[in-house]
Amino acid sequence: MSSTPDQNPFAPPTARVDDVAMADGLELGGRGQRLGAVLIDGVIQAVAYAVIVGTLFAAVFPRLSDAGNAGLIAVVVSALSSMLLFVLIQGYPLATSGQTFGKKLLGLRIVRSNGERADAVRLIGRRYLLIWLIASIPVIGWLFAIVDALMIFRDSRLCLHDNIADTIVVKA
Repeated sequence: MSSTPDQNPFAPPTARVDDVAMADGLELGGRGQRLGAVLIDGVIQAVAYAVIVGTLFAAVFPRLSDAGNAGLIAVVVSALSSMLLFVLIQGYPLATSGQTFGKKLLGLRIVRSNGERADAVRLIGRRYLLIWLIASIPVIGWLFAIVDALMIFRDSRLCLHDNIADTIVVKA
């Protein structure tokens, strides 16, 4: 004797539960758009880093090579310089419009999960710098960064940094 799905006590629930309650008029940005924006921001960051920090390293690190911990110093200075450079390049557009240059070019913006404007501390501090610091931890950081990026394939399209900062990326 067969039973219908409604009568099967072992059937999975059929209710649809969304991870993100979308505010009226907002549409989530696509995964491809988000990837493109990150790549554009990465190119901007890499070029600026190579020009500014690369020049600084060439001037400073020949003097530090005599120090016993020159490699560790180089890593720390590199990470801090990169974070500072990101804030200098992307801080103003993030604080004023919720957009990095890549997101602006691809028609995306970052808002709170309820659709309200996200403040600079949330965006720069929680969404970017906190995540960057965690990702900088040897071994664990790489695993964190991979999990963070792969989480975009959930139905909600939220990465771990979106959950931590309570943000979503929407079409502008």
